[in-house]
Amino acid sequence: MKVLKLSSAAVLVCALSATVNASDDKPKRELKNDMMVKTNVKPPKVDELSEMFSEGVFYGRLRMNSFKWDWKNDDANIDNKAFGLGGSMKYKTASFNGVSAAAGLYFTSSPFSSLRQDESEVGKVKAGKDTFSRYLIATTGTWEYAVLAEANLQYQVSKTKAIAGRQIFESFLTKSNDTKMIPNTFEGVVLETKELAKTRIRGAYFTAQKLRDHTTFHDVITFGDRYNADSTTNFGDWNNNDDSAVHKGLSYKNFVDAGKDVNHELIVVDARNKSIENLQVDVTYGAVPDVLSSLTGELNYKIALGDGYTLTPGVRYMKQFDNGGGEVGGATLKGKLGIEQTPTSNLGYKERYTLDSSLWMARLVLKKGPLKAKIGYSAVEDAADIVAPWRGFPTGGYTRAMAQYNWYANTKTFNVEANYDFDKAGLVPGFSAMARYAIQDFDEAKQAAGVQADSKILHMDFRENFGNGLYAKVRVGLVSADARVLGSNAGKDVDSYNEYRFELNYLF
Repeated sequence: MKVLKLSSAAVLVCALSATVNASDDKPKRELKNDMMVKTNVKPPKVDELSEMFSEGVFYGRLRMNSFKWDWKNDDANIDNKAFGLGGSMKYKTASFNGVSAAAGLYFTSSPFSSLRQDESEVGKVKAGKDTFSRYLIATTGTWEYAVLAEANLQYQVSKTKAIAGRQIFESFLTKSNDTKMIPNTFEGVVLETKELAKTRIRGAYFTAQKLRDHTTFHDVITFGDRYNADSTTNFGDWNNNDDSAVHKGLSYKNFVDAGKDVNHELIVVDARNKSIENLQVDVTYGAVPDVLSSLTGELNYKIALGDGYTLTPGVRYMKQFDNGGGEVGGATLKGKLGIEQTPTSNLGYKERYTLDSSLWMARLVLKKGPLKAKIGYSAVEDAADIVAPWRGFPTGGYTRAMAQYNWYANTKTFNVEANYDFDKAGLVPGFSAMARYAIQDFDEAKQAAGVQADSKILHMDFRENFGNGLYAKVRVGLVSADARVLGSNAGKDVDSYNEYRFELNYLF
């Protein structure tokens, strides 16, 4: 796809001058406390083809994100920063005989050199890397881009619908993870039906993915591309699936050397049922054919405790199956057991060429009015790492903390969390806060493969809804880790850091 290059001013002027439909009762869209967008005003059903566009709805968003990452060990790491300014303009037509269309244009820019990392160090930027495209900067020096991340057609009849094209798909495995400037989206077809009582069934077939900091759609699993495969440039690692949780052993070069296809599809089938009162059952099947697949089940049961309190126990179990990817990439996400490597051991893993593994977790969620408290635990089988580079985060909602990846083999995590909505409590208008503390127990034997040291994380969010579509959020992450005991960093603390984020959003 061709990259659209626009100035920051042009995008903001276009967004602000666009004609939008307003609601007298509530905003068209609003941000929930988890920063997910809730749409209140949707296009209507119309009787004339000409009304599809005249009755459509525009959704505008301006946003700013700023990041500072402060490593404890400055000798081993580089402190980094990032800044993003931009927004999006989405348009959805009205529905005519069940047919509708939608498109979303997103833009991001890093216009102030004092607030961003030097061009030569963009590869060292951590959380803030999603405010720009590393590949675009490395190849063209460009710090801004626009991309048509959503463009799809939808057909709905009764309680069944089909969506074809570029789209957001929120599931256990795949999420938009829209916490930066541009969401994670997919290209393909989604079918959804709610014909069965209290049941939702979906099937998705995706041929490509566009990560948040990418300008084009790319393969769903392959790390790197032909450029680093023939060693003509090292920028190829940033021009395919380079998600932070990607399996680096499932690379373009390794697939080619193994005589396998470098183009893959992602299949997701899930079902949700609420037939039993207070019980929600979720089942998800995911597969990258000829590479790997997984089956996940989850149960959540709400119990009324009286006096407005509810307690919801939840459990989730994920089984990962090796369907050919293990013999290419090996057991570790770090790629150090892939077919091109020559390790003298299995680097702490029981078997080298397998992706068979599993993950289980449990939680208790207590709610009353403005209060939500949670305690959670997760454990990964001492087998292979869990492969899920689609921003769904396998431990999300249970034990994952901000910027942490705790689904390496033989990792155990304990988590406590408290959310309080001061606005709902009638104390501070628009204000809410969250604090999360996680203890991560990684397998020291796997540090030779690059797995991090044991750590404790305090993560805090402070959110303010000023009204009229304006939101602000401050995020703080404080990570205290042990020194590594194996590998090139043995005896050094290379995993401790403090992270600070500030975000502004304006929805219209």
